[in-house]
Amino acid sequence: MQAETVATTTEVINQVAETATQDSVEMQKWVISTYDEMMQRISAEEGQDWLLMSAIAYNESRFKSHLVSKQGAIGLMQVMPIVGKQFNVEKEHIADPETNIRLAGKLLKQIDKTLKISPSASADDRLSIILACYNGGIGHVSDARRLAKSNGEDYNSWEVVARYLKQKADPAIYESELVRHGKFTGSRQTEAYVRDVMKRYDVYRKMVTADKQI
Repeated sequence: MQAETVATTTEVINQVAETATQDSVEMQKWVISTYDEMMQRISAEEGQDWLLMSAIAYNESRFKSHLVSKQGAIGLMQVMPIVGKQFNVEKEHIADPETNIRLAGKLLKQIDKTLKISPSASADDRLSIILACYNGGIGHVSDARRLAKSNGEDYNSWEVVARYLKQKADPAIYESELVRHGKFTGSRQTEAYVRDVMKRYDVYRKMVTADKQI
C-alpha cells in the first residue's frame, strides 16, 4: 500500500508512527503502525487480535515504546512492573517492544480466563469488560460484577457493570461486604478508555479491510 494512500485513508495514520522520515514512510508496508508485523506475530502467538492490540497501544502510548507514565506503566502497552513480575519478566526488560506486547497479550488472556464471562454475552460486552479490567483493574470490575449479580442484573453486560463501577465511589456501596477492593473513583476514565479503544478498534478493522481492497 502506497504512503499517500495511507495518509488519505484517515488522519489516524498520521499519528501512529513513533518516529519516521518521509522517505522511510514511503518504503513502509505498514497499515496501522511501524509495529504491524510485530503486533501480528505476537498477537497470533498469544491468541489475540493484532488490531485490538494496536488499538490498545495507540490509546496507551501513541506507539511510543519508551514511554513511562507517572504511575510507572511502561512501554507501548503501558505494562505495570507488577504484571512483568507476575510473568517472571524483570522491570528493565518491560520496555522492549516484543516483551511489552507479549506481556499485554498474556494479561488480556489471563483477565478473560479469570472473569469467566458467559458465552452468551455479546462480543462487544465481553471485550469492553476485559478492557475495563486492563485499565481500571480486574478487582474493581469484579466488584462491580458481583454487585450487579447480587441485585439480579446482568453482570455480563458492560452497560450494567459500568453503572456499578461508578457506584463504587459511594461509601454506601464500597463499604458493602460484597466489595473486596474498596473505593473506586476512576470510573469516568475507565468508561472513556473502553469507548476510545473500541472506537479505534473499529476504525482499524475498516482500514485493514479498505487496504485489502486496494
